Amino acid sequence: MRLYNTLTRQVPEFVPKQAGRVGMYVCGPTVQDVPHFGHARAAIVPDVLRRYLEWSGYEVFHVRNITDIDDKIIARAEAEGRLAAEIAERYARIWEEQITRLNVLPPHVAPRATGHIIEMIELIDRLIEIGAAYEAGGDVLFSVRSFPEYGKLSGRDVNELRAGARVEPGEEKRDPLDFALWKAAKPGEPSWPSPWGPGRPGWHIECSAMSTKYLGDGFDLHAGGLDLQFPHHENEIAQFEAATGRPFARWWVHNGLLTINAVKMSKSLGNFITLGEALDRYGPSALRMFFLSAHYRSPIDFAEDRLIEARAAYERLRAFVRAAGDLEPAKTTVKGRGAPSGARETPLMAAEANDARAQFRAAMDDDLGTPQAQAVLFDLVTAGHAHLAAGRKDEATVARDTLLELAGVLGYELTQDGTGLTTLSPLVEELLVLREEARARRDFAIADRIRARITEAGIVVEDTPDGPRWHVGN
Repeated sequence: MRLYNTLTRQVPEFVPKQAGRVGMYVCGPTVQDVPHFGHARAAIVPDVLRRYLEWSGYEVFHVRNITDIDDKIIARAEAEGRLAAEIAERYARIWEEQITRLNVLPPHVAPRATGHIIEMIELIDRLIEIGAAYEAGGDVLFSVRSFPEYGKLSGRDVNELRAGARVEPGEEKRDPLDFALWKAAKPGEPSWPSPWGPGRPGWHIECSAMSTKYLGDGFDLHAGGLDLQFPHHENEIAQFEAATGRPFARWWVHNGLLTINAVKMSKSLGNFITLGEALDRYGPSALRMFFLSAHYRSPIDFAEDRLIEARAAYERLRAFVRAAGDLEPAKTTVKGRGAPSGARETPLMAAEANDARAQFRAAMDDDLGTPQAQAVLFDLVTAGHAHLAAGRKDEATVARDTLLELAGVLGYELTQDGTGLTTLSPLVEELLVLREEARARRDFAIADRIRARITEAGIVVEDTPDGPRWHVGN
């Protein structure tokens, strides 16, 4: 697999530190508000990368943090007259619920900043000891010029940065570029004891401490949105490498941003819709289809028609799975390279399944080429429908099972979630019987009303020559 590395600006072959194992850190949210639609991309891209690595046989250890203490959280708490911990907990729960709806795999460890203050203090203490940080009025600041390689991730020149920087009134910086590692407590703010007095960590030191606690130095992958590349990720590198003399993260994967009319979607600009609104309006799988239809490093512009197209495309995949749903799985199989444990394996007669896997792998190995990988799914659907039309049930089964396998690598759930269906099915079936009876006596007003109520409940009804079929919408 060749994967672009922001640090080197090259697309080399990805080789993990330890054969067969990958350590991955993903920058999670600062939980001061509900997530907006753009935040979904920074969760979906590393999710697909993890799924593909696991499908390819790697053991992945995934860490994704939550920043639960920050200036924005404190400001929100003060505005609402609540504790900062209340604000953080409220929005952390909303975040977890919404990315679960997106079918994003949970991390193996989800550290919170407030649970790792000790590790942050130890790292800061080491930086002071070697002269890379200094105390100033109860704060501790990192000396940017103490780290000669500062700017190597973002490609920025320290001298050019300094020309545009200035010291704000009340700051005691030695250099305008220096940034806070520890902030002295202000009245009413949450604080923790430290060798420099009560206070709280700066944002950047949190990820340096949490990532290396669980993954060690020189870990394999660090992922996040392009907006975090500078200064956040640049500062993460500087802090850790200055303190230890060892490399921080080996591979940096940055996803492009979601824009509206070519302007970054952000809460500060007010040009956003919330992730919850997008999930309710378009469905989680349509959101994944929308984002994965563009290369992960490219910006992608929000457009209503593109999301509607993404939803229709996803429904094409589901429609074929439903059409082939009554077919028995093929019984003669050989193990397909990269097939996940427990998945149906490649039937001996299915050269097209092997070809599909090879094309899918080639696309994903080329810097996570999800648009081309998705095209393979639709080729399988086209072939599968042709097999059904020709009565080739074994071949249609192969197409269906291969589709389910590869779609799962991209995080698509094409079969109905069974949750609640045992209770729901008899009710839906009874309503459909009543609808058919109403249609038989030509009482179309009642028939239409029944169908409308079923649709409102999130059930999609398809009228076929063999009678109505239904499935849960997505």
